[in-house]
Amino acid sequence: MAQTDDEASVFRALADPTRRQILEDLRDGELAAGQIAARFTISGPSVSRHLKVLKEAGLVTERRDANRILYALLEDRLAICVGRFLSAVCPEQIVLRHTRWRTAPGTADHEEV
Repeated sequence: MAQTDDEASVFRALADPTRRQILEDLRDGELAAGQIAARFTISGPSVSRHLKVLKEAGLVTERRDANRILYALLEDRLAICVGRFLSAVCPEQIVLRHTRWRTAPGTADHEEV
């Protein structure tokens, strides 16, 4: 049950469009809290609450650099949780998609999975 609760926190975090946008913003590397907040029209404390939810779900890390807090995306955690869910719900689609990608015309690798 602990794994289910743990994954539920990821999906709760992903339910909010602001948090999803923060994750997208972090895909190119870490950002300071102020840089993240400047991208939104909501208040700084609201952005801080969103970052806290993402951190508690294990989707971002934070580190201090002098007086700044820097956030980074934990890509593996996101991929594992969402991937596990997709594999359970629609495993055929995962296999078909992977097979189509590998056998697409013009690709160097044509092996089936």
